[in-house]
Amino acid sequence: MNTDGLITDLAFILLLGAVVTVLFKAIRQPVVLGYIVAGFLASPHFEYLPSVTTEANIDFWAQIGIVVLLFSLGLEFSFRKLMRSGGSAAVTAGIIVAGMMVAGFAVGHMLHFDRINCLFLGGMLSMSSTTIIIKAFTDMGMRQKKFASLVLAVLIVEDLFAVLMMVVLSSIAINNSVEGSQLFFSVGKLVFFLVIWFLVGVYVLPSLLGRMRAYLNGETLLVVSMGLCLGMAVFSVYCGFSLALGAFVMGSILAGTSYAERIENVVTPVKDLFGSVFFISVGMMVQPQVIVQYWAPILLLSAVVVVGMIVFGTFGMLVTGQTLKVAIQSGFSLTQIGEFAFIIATLGMSIGVLDTSLYPIVVAVSVITTFTTPYFIRMSLPAYNLIERHLPRRLHFLIDRYQKGVDKDNAAGRPWSRIIKRYLGRTLLYSIILLAISILSGRYLIPYLEHVAGEWAGLLGVIATLAAMAPFLVALILPLNVRRDDDASLVRASTVPRVVLTLVRMLIALAFIVYVIHSVYSATVTVCVVAVVLLLTLLWFSGSLRRSMMKMEAKFMDNLNERELRRSGKKNAVVNDLHQAYITIGSGCRFAGERLMDSDLRRAYGVNVVGIQRSSTFIPIPNGRTRIYPGDTISVIGTDEQIERLLPDAEAELPAGGNATPADVRLTSILLTDASPLIDKTPRSSSLRDSYNALVVAVDRGDEHIDSRPDLIFRAGDIVWMVGDPHEIAKLK
Repeated sequence: MNTDGLITDLAFILLLGAVVTVLFKAIRQPVVLGYIVAGFLASPHFEYLPSVTTEANIDFWAQIGIVVLLFSLGLEFSFRKLMRSGGSAAVTAGIIVAGMMVAGFAVGHMLHFDRINCLFLGGMLSMSSTTIIIKAFTDMGMRQKKFASLVLAVLIVEDLFAVLMMVVLSSIAINNSVEGSQLFFSVGKLVFFLVIWFLVGVYVLPSLLGRMRAYLNGETLLVVSMGLCLGMAVFSVYCGFSLALGAFVMGSILAGTSYAERIENVVTPVKDLFGSVFFISVGMMVQPQVIVQYWAPILLLSAVVVVGMIVFGTFGMLVTGQTLKVAIQSGFSLTQIGEFAFIIATLGMSIGVLDTSLYPIVVAVSVITTFTTPYFIRMSLPAYNLIERHLPRRLHFLIDRYQKGVDKDNAAGRPWSRIIKRYLGRTLLYSIILLAISILSGRYLIPYLEHVAGEWAGLLGVIATLAAMAPFLVALILPLNVRRDDDASLVRASTVPRVVLTLVRMLIALAFIVYVIHSVYSATVTVCVVAVVLLLTLLWFSGSLRRSMMKMEAKFMDNLNERELRRSGKKNAVVNDLHQAYITIGSGCRFAGERLMDSDLRRAYGVNVVGIQRSSTFIPIPNGRTRIYPGDTISVIGTDEQIERLLPDAEAELPAGGNATPADVRLTSILLTDASPLIDKTPRSSSLRDSYNALVVAVDRGDEHIDSRPDLIFRAGDIVWMVGDPHEIAKLK
């Protein structure tokens, strides 16, 4: 790689990207579209400007951009959030993928492609772009909306489907049939590694970061988090998966820790830098001559992507019980194809089955649909209003009744599902851990012992493996504890199913023991040893091992819920029933911008503020003149009831606007004239927050500097310092 050329290309595209995106912000267009236009201007296909020297250089930076973007997505989309919306996301993603596969196959047949190319075309059209949608939601201030979280869950499930789809397509292309064993192996390997990464990450990382707490300033936290991100991405490739999947998994693991917000803050500049390069690289793939030559197939496929994603995405959300509004907004957000389309196309070309004209067509479709994505997201709300007005009353009634019925079924089935999920979840998790131990033993431990222990290698290997398995075997065999929140009558009624499930888990544990011993010894020896091992385990060690496993499970659950526990203060008792909680102030918090003495936190909620974390600055024991700003993390002490009452008010967010770009919020000053609407009013009576989204910080009156207070009366000639959009604030002069 030419280092000089690498830096030259990066400097060129960033400077060009800066100029174009500033222009797009000035005309209030989505920034991602500016990056795509800048990429086209920097490409060899635009002859009126210099172009990059080596496109491989840009691909290198773009790969880093994808990794960091998916890592940032993971930081906002923890495993708990994925599991909560997992059922709805899986069903919706399945409907979209199946529907678009059929639509792509049909259109490919119309364009006279052969069967294999039609299948690959369907696969390419069925995958929306995670990175494009993340950027669009961010630019438009929609990341916190309900439909946005559902869309992101669907995208993650689609990415998992893409891994399986590549196995199926390659098997069909090479063998002209689907190899069931190969597909089963790919699914099993994906589940296996996801669970192992999740278990190890959740158990180790929060504790490790907690021990390093005193040394984790902004710089160190950035190095640690990016090291973990890239390390998991590389390990993911080593295991046969993509860089993006590994980065997302690491982000999801860290999302459950109390450092998630700080990591997101320090990573954001890196994400913005390399993410911009990725979107510029998409624009560089625009080839005007290809668009001119294949304009009809490109327009047809673009229409199929847009219409198909809207129809299947909306239908999938409605099937899972979402409201019509959420379903339509979700469908309109998925109207593009992205990076996985290129990966699938590259797979087809590498095995020599993809038509050479199909790749540039798909690239053009991807660029066009990427360009139109922000506009379709903005059109979703007007489309919903139009459909709602013209939707037959009978059909509207059926949709509402179906949605309420799904909610009712979910509520009714919750107690049963909670118990069954605990049994099945524990069985799956411990089985995968035991499988991992047996694989590591057979691949690394026993071969190593054969070199150092000779004829004793088998015995030592079996003993060491069973010793490592013992805690998890006991946890798998023993019945679950009944929780306080379990319905007592339901627990009694489920005795027989729970006994059956316990017997099944005992058989699974027995199978692991037999597998380990039989891999070294004969069947007779295996049966004898298994009997002895089970007897000793159940009679001697069950009590101590069970207590150890309960401690391990408690630590795992605390690590998994660390962010929530830190937020609510539970399990962080100070004295008696008082707890210390860490709460992040939202943009819609009613006392944001006020001094502590004016916020009435102690009188209204009964809590005491003992510290404020503001970016990399910590304010211990703040005095009454200290102000609270959105984004601050305040440390408060109070009872469970007091903290629960404070949380919704403190974390309240302002409703996201519909503008393509967020408002320019900064500290600015204005000189009040006699015509100002603020004259003879106070900050409270002028409704600055509601009418102008502005906040008064201070007032200069002659030589006097006055801190903001609710009863301060504005006068002509005052210089008012305010935080808000300068264009809105200018109206107050």
